Amino acid sequence: MPKFTLDGNEIEFKPGETIIEAAKKVGVDIPHFCWHPSLSVSGNCRVCLVEIEKMPKLAIACSTTASEGMVVHSQSEKTLSARNAVMEFLLINHPLDCPICDEAGECKLQDYAYQHSKGESRFTEEKVHKDKRVPLGPNVMFDGERCISCSRCIRFADEITKTGELTFVQRGDRVTIVTFPGKEFDNAYSLNVTDICPVGALTNRDFRFKARVWDMSATKTICSGCARGCNIEVWVRNNEILRLTPSQNDAVNSFWMCDYGRLETFKQVHSNERINGVYMKREGQDVKVSWDEAYANAASELKHLNKDQIAVIASASSTCEDNFMLAKFAKSVLSTKHVDYIPHVVPGSGDDLLIREDKSPNAFGTELAGVHPAAGGLNRDAILDGVKKGTIKALIVVDEDLAAMSPEMETALAKLDVLIAVSTHHNRTTALANIIFPSATYAEKNGTWVNFQGRIQRIRPAVTTLEADRTLDNLAQSRLDKFGTEYDRWGRSVKLDARPVWKIFAGLSTAFGNKMKYTTAEDVLIDMGKSIDAFKKLDYEKIGEQGVQLELSAKVKA
Repeated sequence: MPKFTLDGNEIEFKPGETIIEAAKKVGVDIPHFCWHPSLSVSGNCRVCLVEIEKMPKLAIACSTTASEGMVVHSQSEKTLSARNAVMEFLLINHPLDCPICDEAGECKLQDYAYQHSKGESRFTEEKVHKDKRVPLGPNVMFDGERCISCSRCIRFADEITKTGELTFVQRGDRVTIVTFPGKEFDNAYSLNVTDICPVGALTNRDFRFKARVWDMSATKTICSGCARGCNIEVWVRNNEILRLTPSQNDAVNSFWMCDYGRLETFKQVHSNERINGVYMKREGQDVKVSWDEAYANAASELKHLNKDQIAVIASASSTCEDNFMLAKFAKSVLSTKHVDYIPHVVPGSGDDLLIREDKSPNAFGTELAGVHPAAGGLNRDAILDGVKKGTIKALIVVDEDLAAMSPEMETALAKLDVLIAVSTHHNRTTALANIIFPSATYAEKNGTWVNFQGRIQRIRPAVTTLEADRTLDNLAQSRLDKFGTEYDRWGRSVKLDARPVWKIFAGLSTAFGNKMKYTTAEDVLIDMGKSIDAFKKLDYEKIGEQGVQLELSAKVKA
């Protein structure tokens, strides 16, 4: 490979790479605002100026192609002087309102002001005032005074979504960003501009003024919105999710995520309809009981039924570990062949960028984990038909609201001898259930999902439940503050008594006298690898933060 010299070190580069791209690959961060790896080069911020020997003047690293033998200085006196001048120019009309800016703590202008600026301005005139708090669309707010005209948002709308709603108007120090007449910035990916905006000019209207970045924890996990499996970070304060942001994974979602995944998928975690604790039906009323009592009662009810009268409906939103345990419980403990899941495909709802028509995050993984009828068993349609006809007497449902399908189905469910609902939320099906087990959401548990491409990825707990707290430290004692709110030993609010689905079925199995010796979700994954080739030799360390492409047979791929 050809090489050039950067600050005294030889760097290899691919033909056609720019200086900034080659430097980034070896961990050298040349300051930049307008350059972004997934966008075209605009070269209008000028902060990436570098000195190149044998060139008469400084060049911008974002658009200058590296060449064999080139000698580049990013820390020379001439370069630093120019960089300081550019920073002074960018800050001349900036309002310097960091204390109230949502971007504070993750702002490139703020960081570079400390690293590459003189720390003072010679400009003593009145700053140019521009429009503030301008809603560009339903999700994005614009502050013209903070904008440094990097054009990242404009290029995103032109090149990534290809919707082209944004443009520059005016010239010089009066330049600002607007939407074209009659248009709103309302595409399915609009909030990505708040991530790539290097300053606080574009902000998320849903998250605006809710928290400072240093007050939140960030947990890498996967979006639950569809089968794409976008890599994201979940931002939490006081055990409450406040925002989701995309995390880079070039094999899945690059730098992006859709607005639906960002705004809607986390709010159900804190819904008022969440189930807190185990319930059993007594005299027509749901009564809260202990886990052990519910396990014993469920086992007692199911033992008296013929195995051909029992069916299980799983969820493609559950993890591979959850569904493996469910399938194992159904087939080896209950000895039923009637196991399946319900797909959630919305024709016409996908696009060519990220959004998939399959709205389940783990349909592929659910099938790989063994959720399908055994030989001679009933599939999902036949199970539901059996419930209506009365040939199915007992049904276990995981995170599906079957009663909402039709009045006929709701009536049939009410006539079952045993209906056990494992659910995150109260719904029409749980209202009919004899026993309700509260399940943890994707943000409250460890596990894996397999996206539509066959890539296995990890989800991680970002908020805690009572069960998660016990798992972390059985000796940890929660305390009550003066207002009577319960907190755990980290000061996070604890509200819900819910468990991962795999752990619920492990408990049910124990009630049947078949103890399954798993202590963590990873134990379940490792056991899966012993019987399912796709998961062979996998553990959470190997899956890592970027996931692993599963080796699938041609039959499975088809």
